[in-house]
Amino acid sequence: SGGAVSDVYLVMCRAEDGVVCLMIEDGTPGFSFGKNEDKMGWKCQPTCSLTFEGVRVPVSNRLGGEGDGFKIAMMGLDGGRLSIGACSLGGARQCLEIATDYVKEREQFGKPLSHLQSVQFKLADMATELHASRLLLRHAASLLDAKSPAATMACSMAKRKATDVGFNVCNEALQLHGGYGYLNDYPIERFVRDLRVHQILEGTNEIQRHIVARTLLA
Repeated sequence: SGGAVSDVYLVMCRAEDGVVCLMIEDGTPGFSFGKNEDKMGWKCQPTCSLTFEGVRVPVSNRLGGEGDGFKIAMMGLDGGRLSIGACSLGGARQCLEIATDYVKEREQFGKPLSHLQSVQFKLADMATELHASRLLLRHAASLLDAKSPAATMACSMAKRKATDVGFNVCNEALQLHGGYGYLNDYPIERFVRDLRVHQILEGTNEIQRHIVARTLLA
């Protein structure tokens, strides 16, 4: 993410004593980029491969000591998972608001969709799941700020829940729009495409389940 447009890159390299974290600046000889990937969503975020051909990096650009790279990478994951979860909830909240306005205006059989109990129940479930996920995310963030030993499991729980709920809410909002939701003329389809990858980023949601289960069974 951010390939070919960033000024500095943190690169994890395998060395004799483990993983090393190096800071490599754009323009370093031998450092180049592959093509910008054509993704399903996140169109505004450039994504490409990094290529290293005989790149020489001074030891002053190493973060931490030899073998500290993996530890450095892991230190950023909990916060990153909360960030992705928050992004999901923000997108989902917008989709809920759009869908709520739409069903108030859209009429079928002479009355607004919002008068149908099935639609009302769907909106209620979407709002409830969003609120519960937001509380879980905030709780995990408070544990992380407090450097609690329970933070890692809480962050995995929050990331898994928030990204699953976020995508589901967007998908339900599209469903409430019917065929119009599938059109580029309406904003919902973009949210569905963009939020889908959140279930993969910062460790897949299957990995989050593994972290939670491993902690419980330790």
